[in-house]
Amino acid sequence: MEERYNRNRIYVHEGEQKLIKNTRILLAGAGIGSVIAECALRFGFENITIVDFDKVELSNLNRQNYTELSIGDYKAETLAMRLLSINSQANITFHNCAVVENNMEGFIKDCDIAINALDFKSNIPFLFDETCRKYNIPVLHPYNFGWAGFLTIVKPIGIQLTQLSEDPKGFELKMADYVSKYSSFWNIPRKWMDKILDEYKNEANVLPPPQLSIASWMAAGLCVNAMYNLVTDKEVKIFPKFYFTSLYDNS
Repeated sequence: MEERYNRNRIYVHEGEQKLIKNTRILLAGAGIGSVIAECALRFGFENITIVDFDKVELSNLNRQNYTELSIGDYKAETLAMRLLSINSQANITFHNCAVVENNMEGFIKDCDIAINALDFKSNIPFLFDETCRKYNIPVLHPYNFGWAGFLTIVKPIGIQLTQLSEDPKGFELKMADYVSKYSSFWNIPRKWMDKILDEYKNEANVLPPPQLSIASWMAAGLCVNAMYNLVTDKEVKIFPKFYFTSLYDNS
C-alpha cells in the first residue's frame, strides 16, 4: 500500500484502496459536503467533482469546512483548493454553478457515487435523484441534526425520498420528523431531538434549521464508511432505513 494510506492498512486492504482511489464521487452541494469531501479524500477517494454556486458566509463557519479568509469566495473552488493542498495528485474538479435540470445529467453520467447535499429550495434534489436512478447510481443523503449525524442512501432500485414527501418545502424538517417517529415506533426515544424540533417549529421557520459542527463530522464519517461499503460490495442500509449516530440516542 502506498505510503499516504499506510495507516489505513488492515482496515482497508490494498486492492480495496485501489478501488477507492479510482471511484468517481460527485458532490452536489459544498455545505455539509465540504466536510464529507475532506474525510473522503483523506480516506483515499481521489476522484471528486464538486458543484455549488454558493459563496462562503460567516454563518457557515460554525459547521462547514471553510475559514474567515474564504468569506465571499465560491465554496466549490475554495473546497477544491483545500483538497488539493492535502493531496496535490488527486483529481479534483469544481464548478461554480448551481445544479439545475439542464446541467445535472452532464455531471451525473460520469460518476459512480453521488452525494446529494443540495438545499431543498425547489424540486432539484428530487430531479437529481431521479437522474441518478436513470444512470444506476446510488445517492447518499447526509443531514446535520445538531447532536446527531444522519445518512440515508437511495439506490436506483428501491424506495425514493419522494415517498416521504413530493413537496421540497421544509423537506429537512419532514425528514427529522420521520426519524423521530421511526425511533419512537422502535422504542428508541430521542427526546432531545423532539425538543429541538418543537422549539424550531415555534420559530415559525423564520430562520434556517439550527445545525452544529458535531453533526457535520459525524455525517461525514457515515458517508465515507458507506461509500467504502458500496465500493467493496458490502451491505448498506437503504431508505427508508438510515444511519443515525449520537451520544444522546436514548436520553
